[in-house]
Amino acid sequence: MLASGPLPVLKEDEVLIRVQAAGVNRPDVQQRKGLYPPPPGASSILGLEVAGEVVALGQMASGFYPGHKITALCNGGGYAEYVAVPCGQCLPWPEGYDALKAAALPENFFTVWANLFDMAELKPTESLLVHGGTSGIGLTAVQLARAQGSTVFATAGTDEKCAFIERYGATAINYKTQAFEEVIGQATGKRGVDVVLDMVGAHYAQRNIQSLAPRGRLVQVAFMQGSKAEIDLLPIMQKRLTVTGSTMRPRTAQEKAEIAAALKQKIWPLLAQAKVAPVIEAVFPLEQAAEAHALMETSTHIGKILLRVSG
Repeated sequence: MLASGPLPVLKEDEVLIRVQAAGVNRPDVQQRKGLYPPPPGASSILGLEVAGEVVALGQMASGFYPGHKITALCNGGGYAEYVAVPCGQCLPWPEGYDALKAAALPENFFTVWANLFDMAELKPTESLLVHGGTSGIGLTAVQLARAQGSTVFATAGTDEKCAFIERYGATAINYKTQAFEEVIGQATGKRGVDVVLDMVGAHYAQRNIQSLAPRGRLVQVAFMQGSKAEIDLLPIMQKRLTVTGSTMRPRTAQEKAEIAAALKQKIWPLLAQAKVAPVIEAVFPLEQAAEAHALMETSTHIGKILLRVSG
């Protein structure tokens, strides 16, 4: 059910955006269930990414102007007609994009860049295993890694999803019929991959460690099947592995602005050239946000689920 409320009050470093489209993400579902509270000072309204038009700027906000078409990583409040966002977390629409395609970018691209390329430092000569290969994050990781020349493996739960992954030049692994650690071992001559990007969590922890090459990096971005696991530490020592991970929402505005700057320089040109593109599964009107969440919770979708807010 939609409700009315006051316009957001702009802070001095924020821009006010008239929202045209908003992305739906698993943290939204968790927040709705009371399992992922917003950080202090953030809007209690759901929504972590939007695209729309700038209508006002705070006194210290710069780089944009009223009427500018932008997409933004929000701290909250995206499921609304208007949202206030720190200007450093905003980016122009890539050339040739509309509001829906632009709204499909921030959460996935900020997350993948920060974890896969900044923290894990995936190199073109290295190999990557992505779990949840047809999720928004998964498809973003597959595309960006392949765009730089990395060898990519990705897991999915159906033959249809595996076939979709392989369109992007990755080797797909059906985790319901294949043990991914065995496939990785066979494909790499028992060496393993250099980086694993995981959102499954506890159930995959030891198998991920087994799948890593010497000096490999395990990067955790979610834990859909639990955050607590019993693991054997010996392989971490023997192979000199790094186990890391992060969440995006609690990062500072400065950290997010640095990620946005890197995306604008290194990834936005790839989007404009159609070398990388978001995959959109479904678009719902804002008043059907519950139906959008229901689809998200089935995990049958491929790519992004979006809300259309205004024209």
